[in-house]
Amino acid sequence: MSPTRRAAAFGLLGAAGAMTPLSRAFAEPDPAEAPDEDAPDTALDTGEDRYDHMLAPVTINGQGPFNFLLDTGANVSCVSHRLAEQLSLEPRESARVHTVVGVRERPIVLLDELQVGPRNRKRVRAPSLPIKGPEVDGVLGVDWLKGQRLVLDFRARRLEITRSQRDEGVPGRIVIVPARRRHGQLTIVDADLNGTRISAIIDSGAQSTLCNSRLRDIARSQELRSGRRTEPVIVRMETLAGESFTGESVFLPFLRLGGLQLGNVPVTCADTHVFDIWDLADKPALVIGMDLLGQFEQVALDFGRSKVKFEFT
Repeated sequence: MSPTRRAAAFGLLGAAGAMTPLSRAFAEPDPAEAPDEDAPDTALDTGEDRYDHMLAPVTINGQGPFNFLLDTGANVSCVSHRLAEQLSLEPRESARVHTVVGVRERPIVLLDELQVGPRNRKRVRAPSLPIKGPEVDGVLGVDWLKGQRLVLDFRARRLEITRSQRDEGVPGRIVIVPARRRHGQLTIVDADLNGTRISAIIDSGAQSTLCNSRLRDIARSQELRSGRRTEPVIVRMETLAGESFTGESVFLPFLRLGGLQLGNVPVTCADTHVFDIWDLADKPALVIGMDLLGQFEQVALDFGRSKVKFEFT
């Protein structure tokens, strides 16, 4: 469905602690810099919520499974207020948690064990958030990947976590795009809009692809030069924590991500907090959400090799 005709839900892009959200949450080591070589390979069937986010089965303290939204834009994992109450998880402290639109003080609970398939982590400090929708019990951030390779298989509705490995491109079917690791997340560096270099963040927690006004202005200028003029349409959106914000629908005439070329891409422009915390407010930037990611058969994010693989037919 076009972004001009529906509300969109965005992921949390959240972290707790006094540092910026895309820095080392709770002063833990950067997960992209500390690969877990002993972690077993994992393959799980996934579900989806009403906004097409991928939901993974997660066990907390031996109970579950619970539905956790897979969010590559968040650097810490979170639980909903509802799940914290269900599991009698008492807040031990509070910390600043950043979302797409801003930052708020949130309670922090301690998870004795967080298990995803055969992988588990002990004593996880997780923000407790007022996540909307009964189908989402929490959020899995990149803190549990630890330099591994995450495969989002949209066709089979599965996720895989394996060791970092070399991928080969296949003309017309598989495109490998270089990225930059920064505090756990991957930002595509080989990207442009009609020849103008841009930054592109892979965010499986965002239902809709988002851009800032710097990128929108480039698209509008190119539109005017071609003799076309599209009237802006206001779009209403909200974060998973129920925070509302508005944006403006924009169509990108030509977007290149490495060897991948896309035309007339619908996005939503909103100069939100997410671009500030990525230090991209003054640069043309894009947050690639599930509406665009879901058009591929597979998207693999290799946090060890700083590569993103797009597979399509």
